[in-house]
Amino acid sequence: MYLKGQNQQANERLFFYKNIISNTIGQIIKFVALFKDMLEKEVINFEKSVIVGIVTQNQSEEKLNEYLDELEFLTFTAGGQVVKRFSQKMDKPNPKTFLGTGKIDEINYYVKENGISTIIFDDELTPSQQKNISKIIDCKILDRTNLILDIFAQRAETSYARTQVELAQCQYLLPRLSGLWTHLERQKGGIGMRGPGETEIETDRRIVRDRISLLKDKIKTIDKQMGVQRSNRGAMVRVALVGYTNVGKSTLMNTIGKSDVFVENKLFATLDTTVRKVVIKNLPFLLSDTVGFIRKLPTQLVESFKSTLDEVREADLLLHVVDISHPDFEDHIASVNQILVDIKASDKPTLMVFNKIDAYRHLTIDEDDLMTEKTTKHYTLDEWKSTWMNRVGEQNALFISAAQKQNFEEFRERVYEAVRQIHITRFPYNKFLYPDYKDAFDKEDE
Repeated sequence: MYLKGQNQQANERLFFYKNIISNTIGQIIKFVALFKDMLEKEVINFEKSVIVGIVTQNQSEEKLNEYLDELEFLTFTAGGQVVKRFSQKMDKPNPKTFLGTGKIDEINYYVKENGISTIIFDDELTPSQQKNISKIIDCKILDRTNLILDIFAQRAETSYARTQVELAQCQYLLPRLSGLWTHLERQKGGIGMRGPGETEIETDRRIVRDRISLLKDKIKTIDKQMGVQRSNRGAMVRVALVGYTNVGKSTLMNTIGKSDVFVENKLFATLDTTVRKVVIKNLPFLLSDTVGFIRKLPTQLVESFKSTLDEVREADLLLHVVDISHPDFEDHIASVNQILVDIKASDKPTLMVFNKIDAYRHLTIDEDDLMTEKTTKHYTLDEWKSTWMNRVGEQNALFISAAQKQNFEEFRERVYEAVRQIHITRFPYNKFLYPDYKDAFDKEDE
């Protein structure tokens, strides 16, 4: 009887465990099937969009096409698909609807016929223009500033970056609140609430103003913390990567600093500042990767990202990275230089780093072609070096490919010498610790 009871208990336990294992395996199989189904069904839905710009006395058709190319890339980065472009020649934008009445009607007809969900204007719209266009065309109306703010909101990873972006969005939204409401009735009163009361739009403006005030206080607190962090870095030489967006700053940061900064062929892939300690030979310094700049950068972002840009302001040396393979790289340089002037950082020692030489392509002219005029788009790299780039200084202009590590040893040597010069100026008694790059190289060989 005793053995029989033991066998029965063992069989019951075995049955119990078999059920548990069977149920667990069944749940795992269901989960895998569900996950596989989700992956198969996951389709990225891009919003069908059209982009709009104008040709004026100050903006030629060629320049407009360059801006619209960039706007299309911005739209793709934000999750949109540009299906058509609209442009119009005007002396100046229409103060009511930005474009002429006929062009607005043409766009409205196209939007209805093709199921367009978003219209994006290359220039910043005034609140009244945005409101008037929304009354005529029944879809989302965005401008370049709104689009950039949306991309920044997608890219913000840290709490600090999200706070900065939210502040910029609130500042952009405040004068445009009236366009978001069709019902501006006064709030209903009651006993003790007689009188004119407060309109709904006034309530919303007050809420946004309060939010802006709260965010500014929060950013001030974070600014103090960031300032303390920068002061705790000691007297190490600080080097900052600056440049237009999508020129390869993060790739260069990963290559020289052995970091793992997020890299993607999209605009504003990097939003949060990354600081790494870098050692070339035996010379240490701090290298920071900052947010990329862009033409027509919203003023709200410059103001909101003040602390982020402090990394540039407090740097001892700037590495101005340029995508030389881009046809408009000279305009990009001018845009970055203007922003450096705006943030009072244009007087910093700067090395011009012309990146992506492996992707550089120039137009050619046939030998028997006597009609085509040679322009800068036909220049080879050697011809570019003999232009204004020569005035930058042979020691201050570098031509590299961060992805392919072309001319990378020359880049390391020039950065080493520039940082070394700043270091021995700050600490003259340390000069013997950091010899010339070639001497340091020979010592390493030994």
